[in-house]
Amino acid sequence: MDLLAILLQAANELAPLAKMGAGLGASIAAIGAGMGIGQIGKAAVESIARQPESSGDIRSNMIVSAALIEGVAFFAIVVCLLIVFI
Repeated sequence: MDLLAILLQAANELAPLAKMGAGLGASIAAIGAGMGIGQIGKAAVESIARQPESSGDIRSNMIVSAALIEGVAFFAIVVCLLIVFI
């Protein structure tokens, strides 16, 4: 019984650190997703400049890749917000 009380007290004392870590995790996820989508855009523009005839395929692949990265970033942000509010 004493061990449970000690664990609950430790979890209660570490709650502010968990919230700070969740905020840091959400910001890292957003920054990483922004950088990834920027790299995809850069590569797509360079590819279209080299082969303008395949711009439609490159553009559609770019949009799908950016949507997948954005979905992962939203998932990471939602998980971090759940940590903060629960």
